[in-house]
Amino acid sequence: MNIKIIGVGKLKEKYFTAGIAEYKKRLGKFVNVSIVEVPDEKAPESLSDAEMTQVKQAEGERILGKIKDKEWVIALAIEGKQRSSEVFAKEIADLATYGHSDITFVIGGSLGLSPEVMKRADNTLSFGKLTLPHQLMRLVLIEQIYRAFMINAGSPYHK
Repeated sequence: MNIKIIGVGKLKEKYFTAGIAEYKKRLGKFVNVSIVEVPDEKAPESLSDAEMTQVKQAEGERILGKIKDKEWVIALAIEGKQRSSEVFAKEIADLATYGHSDITFVIGGSLGLSPEVMKRADNTLSFGKLTLPHQLMRLVLIEQIYRAFMINAGSPYHK
């Protein structure tokens, strides 16, 4: 199985990169994990609706350029589907069982994901109504992916 995490922007904070590297290493015994960063669109702090749309579209085009046709895409979005860790683990196992061995998670930039990326997504995932920095979301996501594999392996990691 292959898991790809596509994120907008470059992670600069060492504490995020160290945490992600640790979970990526731990996941190595279960799955091949790749992290793909696409450049974020430079924009001023205050944007008009049209400018926001342009930023999301530009970032969306970069994201879509990194997704292959055969990949099962899960978009992270506040309005996405919330689920427990156990349900998430079962969904990951079911995807592998039913022939979806390439799973791609997409984390947008600070403005979210373009409608085109959301349309390409096969499923959505939300970690709640809270707004979290997209850099932190990468770490939270990879930990939850690791937790899913540990649940599926029957490990006591998930208590």
